[in-house]
Amino acid sequence: MKTAIIFLLLAQVCWAGPFQQRGLFDFMLEDEASGIGPDDRSHLPPMTDIEPLGPMCPFRCQCHLRVVQCSDLGLDKVPKDLPPDTLLLDLQNNKITEINDGDFKNLKNLHTLILVNNKISKISPGAFAPLVKLERLYLSKNHLKELPEKMPKTLQELRAHENEITKVRKAVFNGLNQMIVIELGTNPLKNAGIENGAFQGMKKLSYIRIADTNITTIPQGLPSSLTELHLDGNKITKIDTASLKGLNNLAKLGLSFNHISAVDNGSLANTPHLRELHLDNNKLIKVPGGLAEHKYIQVVYLHNNNISVVGPNDFCPPGYNTKKASYSGVSLFSNPVHYWEIQPSTFRCVYMRAAIQLGNYK
Repeated sequence: MKTAIIFLLLAQVCWAGPFQQRGLFDFMLEDEASGIGPDDRSHLPPMTDIEPLGPMCPFRCQCHLRVVQCSDLGLDKVPKDLPPDTLLLDLQNNKITEINDGDFKNLKNLHTLILVNNKISKISPGAFAPLVKLERLYLSKNHLKELPEKMPKTLQELRAHENEITKVRKAVFNGLNQMIVIELGTNPLKNAGIENGAFQGMKKLSYIRIADTNITTIPQGLPSSLTELHLDGNKITKIDTASLKGLNNLAKLGLSFNHISAVDNGSLANTPHLRELHLDNNKLIKVPGGLAEHKYIQVVYLHNNNISVVGPNDFCPPGYNTKKASYSGVSLFSNPVHYWEIQPSTFRCVYMRAAIQLGNYK
């Protein structure tokens, strides 16, 4: 019996061939469930000819539902081989220094490009040319000194605050007829750096914010389509009759934290549809003229100024029920005016008593 067992073991050793290392694909083919043996694969394509199932996601990025997220990865340049069907590309919070021609060459369907908080100081002239469907471009918190030209004509929203921009040229916005929103706050801009009529050609532009810069007057040549103009935190000293000329559709005007000491009579008549006026934290010595004749204005912020007198007709027209829109908010606190010296009829066109904020001076 023992002799027979030994004989069988010796026979197996003799019949067994030498061990050969095989690839993963060989083991998959030898799986009994597949029914394909190691020598039965002549009809299969070589591994090098196998096409990927879909667009590849860049290394370390996350791709889902045509959104490519490559933020917070320490990237110093735009990743290569981005999926061509990408709709939103998020590259914020990286260390990208330049945007070059060809970085977005295959992204014809891109709608939103986020480049916030990088170190971008240079954008090649044709870098955005392939983005024929781009609607939103976010370039905030970089080191740009000028806005790039040749931006897609489909652009609707541009945000480039907290850069080093000193010039805004008309050529940058030429042909951007779909633009709705522009944000250029916290840049070292001066009045001489904003070309007259730089924004004029954009017929759909409704929102501009140029806050916390060095401009001393309201930019001229703003489009009549504007509904919101935010110029807070600048060095504007005065509003004259030419400052708001042509802004017939303006509904909200933000001029807080400037150095405005006077609003010329007739200035507010250029904005007949104005509903909110923010003039707090300035150097006004009286209530701006023209508020009583304004039919639609509802919110007026005048706190933290030097207003010492409020007259009975400063806010409301003579008589009653002659103003189409009642005030819903009027702030006069932190002014050297004594609230007990203001006649009760002064606020006869106010919606409700709580809308008036007087307080005590200091």
